[in-house]
Amino acid sequence: MTKSELHLKDPHGAMITRPTIWLRGPTNKSLSDLRFVVKDLFDVAGVTTAGGSPDWPETRPLPQTHAVLVSELLDAGAELIGKTITDEISLGILGENKFDGTPENPACPGRVPGGSSAGSAVAVAGGYCDFALGTDTGGSVRVPASFCGIYGIRPTQGRLDLSGMMPQAPSSDTAGWFSRSAKILARVGQVLYKAELPERLPKRLLIAHDAFAFSEDAVQTALAPKLKRLSGLFDEVTEIDMAPDGLLQWSKAQRTIQPAEGWQTFNEWIDRYNPRMSYTVARNLFLASQISESDLEQAQLVKQLAITRIKDLLPHGTLLCLPTTPFCAPRVGLPTHQTDHLREQISVLCCHGGLTGVPQVSIPGGTVGQDNAPIGLSIVAGHNYDTDLLAVALALESRHD
Repeated sequence: MTKSELHLKDPHGAMITRPTIWLRGPTNKSLSDLRFVVKDLFDVAGVTTAGGSPDWPETRPLPQTHAVLVSELLDAGAELIGKTITDEISLGILGENKFDGTPENPACPGRVPGGSSAGSAVAVAGGYCDFALGTDTGGSVRVPASFCGIYGIRPTQGRLDLSGMMPQAPSSDTAGWFSRSAKILARVGQVLYKAELPERLPKRLLIAHDAFAFSEDAVQTALAPKLKRLSGLFDEVTEIDMAPDGLLQWSKAQRTIQPAEGWQTFNEWIDRYNPRMSYTVARNLFLASQISESDLEQAQLVKQLAITRIKDLLPHGTLLCLPTTPFCAPRVGLPTHQTDHLREQISVLCCHGGLTGVPQVSIPGGTVGQDNAPIGLSIVAGHNYDTDLLAVALALESRHD
C-alpha cells in the first residue's frame, strides 16, 4: 500500500490530512505487524502539533524529536500512519471540533464519537489501524472507547513518560491507547509498561453499586450479560459504593481541579496570542480563571479523601467494575445547554480517574437502543496494577461473547 492510498481512505473524517506521515519501525520486533495513529497532542519530529487549535502550532516551534511514547512504539516495530483529530486543545469530552470537524462514529453514525481522543478512537473503530494513542485527563480515552465500542486504557497517572505530549491538567494527564481486541491492547501494554502480564488473575471483584445506579436503566440492562461473564472470572464478587460521600462530590472536585490546572497551562498563551477559540472552550477557560483558592483547597481535600478510599478498596488482587459512561453516545450537534449537562453527567462516572490516578480499561460491554449504540464496561485496579487489568480483559475476551 502506498502513502497516498493510506491517506486517501478516511471515510469517517478521523485524520489530520496534512502532512502525510508514514514511519516504519524495525521489521523484526514485537509490534512489527501493527499499524497505529496518534492523537494530535503527541509530537512527531518535523510535524506540527496542533492540538485541535488553528493557532497553537503557529505559536510553537516545530518538534525536532518524537514524543517518548511514539518513539517507544516505533522502536518496537509498529508503523505510524498519521495523526488524528482531537477536541480543541483537548478541552472536550464529546469529540466535536469547530475547526477540524467531528469524526463520524463508525459504530453509530449520527452520534458523537466521544472526545477528546475522538479521531484516535474512530480510526481504530473504523479499521484504519490496529491501535491508536490518545490521552486521558477527565475521560478522553475511556469515553470514546465506550461510545465507539472498542477497548481503551487509561494507565496509572504518572507511570508513563509523557515527554513530547501537549499537557492540559498535569496532575490528571496521562496517555492511553485504543484497540479492537484485548490481545492487541495487551501487546501494546507490554511494550509501554516494559512488563509481562501476570500469570494469575485477581481473585476479588467489587461492583460499584452507586456508579451502576447513576447510569441509565438501558445501560444497566445492556451491561448485565458482560458483567455476569466478568464476574465468573473471580472467586469473590461484592457490591459496594465506590464513593460513600457521593460521586457528585468527587465529580465537583475534579471539575474544579482540572479546569484550574487547564487555565494555568493555557493562560499565558491566551494572554500573549489571543488565539481563535470556539465559544464553549473560551467560556470554560474564563470560568476556570475565576475559580477561587478556597474552592480549589476544598476540591484538593476531596481528592485526598478519594485517593484514600480507592487505596482501601483496591489492594493487589482486587478490581472494581462500573459502567464507563452513564449513557451511550449522544446525537451530534446538540445545543450547548444540553451538551453542558451531558458533560457533567459523564464526569460523575469518569472523575475517579483524574482524581485518584488509578488505571482503568473500558471493555465493549453491549449496545443500547434501535441503532445499537455501544456502551462500555470498565474495570479499575489499584495504582500500578495496570497489567492485571490487561490480563483480565484478555481472559474475558478468550471466553467469547
